[in-house]
Amino acid sequence: MTALGLYTFAGAGLFALGFWAVAVRAHLVWKVFAINIMGSGVFLILLSTPARGDPAQADPVPQAMVLTGIVVAVAATAVALGMALRVVARTGRPFLPEEGDLETRE
Repeated sequence: MTALGLYTFAGAGLFALGFWAVAVRAHLVWKVFAINIMGSGVFLILLSTPARGDPAQADPVPQAMVLTGIVVAVAATAVALGMALRVVARTGRPFLPEEGDLETRE
């Protein structure tokens, strides 16, 4: 297996692990962390799979896309953690409320 194949396999594994954690974990901070792991897997796949004329030379376009994606991921993480704090302040629990749990607060 080549190094690029290993990066692709690792990226797919990270994405699958993050997807599993989003589906299984109920705590909001763990969900945000899992989404970040999924993003890291996507970044690895983007860097390892572009078409190359010369395997020794990297393509700058996917690298620029990944750098932009990292900046967007940091901003989205900050927003998601702020929303999680808002849920905790509103409900008193770090979980999303169920349909029957919605109460009007005064």
